[in-house]
Amino acid sequence: QVQLVESGGGLVQAGNSLRLSCVASGRAFSSTGMGWFRQAPGKEREFVAVINRSGSSTYYADSVKGGFTISRDNARNTVYLQMNSLKPEDTAVYYCAGGGLGTKADEYYYWGQGTQVTVSS
Repeated sequence: QVQLVESGGGLVQAGNSLRLSCVASGRAFSSTGMGWFRQAPGKEREFVAVINRSGSSTYYADSVKGGFTISRDNARNTVYLQMNSLKPEDTAVYYCAGGGLGTKADEYYYWGQGTQVTVSS
């Protein structure tokens, strides 16, 4: 069993950066892929980025490629999402997900409670 807790969200101006963190409890963290998803008001949850269990492989949605970076520290049971050059359209609740390695939400077993990111223009 893995429990996930996100942090690092907030209100920022367009062009600025934020780093989200997701701390996992449980010994299974280092054996599972981890992903970030986001959900804007009135929209479906969408894939943002995924990282494999060792951190050697990552994959991004086209909408964030080049601006966002996913990474992990297995010694700290933590996965990160560095978000640079933020845009108003990046405004959403961001969710950390574990137990999967794909781009679809239903591929993941574990979910955090979400952290709000708001980007003002």
